[in-house]
Amino acid sequence: MKDTRDKARELMQGYCRVCKVCDGRACAGEVPGMGGLGTAASFKNNVTALASVRLNMRLLHGVTEPDTATSLLGFDLSMPVLAAPIGGVSFNMGGKVSEEDYIDAVVSGCKSSGVIGCTGDGVPPVIHESGFAAITANSGHGIPFIKPWEGGELGEKLEKARATGCSVFGMDVDAAGLITLRQMGRPVSPKTPEELEAIIATVHGWGAKFILKGVMTPDEAALAAQVGADAIVVSNHGGRVLDHTPGTAEVLPAVAAAAKGRLAILVDGGVRDGADVLKMVALGADAVMIGRPVSVAAIGGLGQGVEKYMAALKAQLTQAMVLTGSADIASVTSRVLYAG
Repeated sequence: MKDTRDKARELMQGYCRVCKVCDGRACAGEVPGMGGLGTAASFKNNVTALASVRLNMRLLHGVTEPDTATSLLGFDLSMPVLAAPIGGVSFNMGGKVSEEDYIDAVVSGCKSSGVIGCTGDGVPPVIHESGFAAITANSGHGIPFIKPWEGGELGEKLEKARATGCSVFGMDVDAAGLITLRQMGRPVSPKTPEELEAIIATVHGWGAKFILKGVMTPDEAALAAQVGADAIVVSNHGGRVLDHTPGTAEVLPAVAAAAKGRLAILVDGGVRDGADVLKMVALGADAVMIGRPVSVAAIGGLGQGVEKYMAALKAQLTQAMVLTGSADIASVTSRVLYAG
């Protein structure tokens, strides 16, 4: 990955330093950009919370070739990983790779790697248009995320997303805190349970599934299940909307306990390598979403960069599973975590 990261650092100069450790320290307050809002405490907390989780090493067993595969929302995945929905490379990452090339690299690179790429939404229209085009070009193999717009924009974009052939839709309700969109005259806002129930009913009426991204408390996890969501993402939007939230790894166990078995539990925030994937699954997630590292790989190496990153991630996950005695993803529980 060194060449890919070096190339990304060159292309993203002034927007992302592609730090050796992506922890939010060097880019604090750089929003828009790749940083965290304000003090970047939320971004930093995502990383430190996950780093504080420790693994039990076990080697008195017969696990030599663990199975990293899993199934999620109708997809058979080579490992429990999705690329998080990040768009807007033209202003967040320097614009030296076009939006179209960037998001196609994410979606096609993920498809080649046996995982799923998600696409983002925002202003200008090229963000969602490029994402929808990439999913269409990959035969519906991708998940479009649409922001919680006010007015008719939400329904219009859901209809456009439907035309991609996708089988799962997402809404990053955690984007409701992006005041920059309101300043651009394109407001987003929280959604009431009644509004969400209607949106989800529409998606279900199309024979598709719905992911609600931005759940950080057990009560809202239970509420998401109640209104019919098929999955939630435990997420604070990468620390980019509200300063001083806990890290996602801190809240994941309680959130998962509130809704496990009623919907799929995904999580993002601070996941950097295969051991982090294992930790999140052990804490209660069915799968993880990875944001900034996938963006760096796509900028630095396009589709091949994403494939290289996913291959490295799978190798790391495999090694971590061997060294914790985990034969397959279904067998990963809190048993692999050091409780102190």
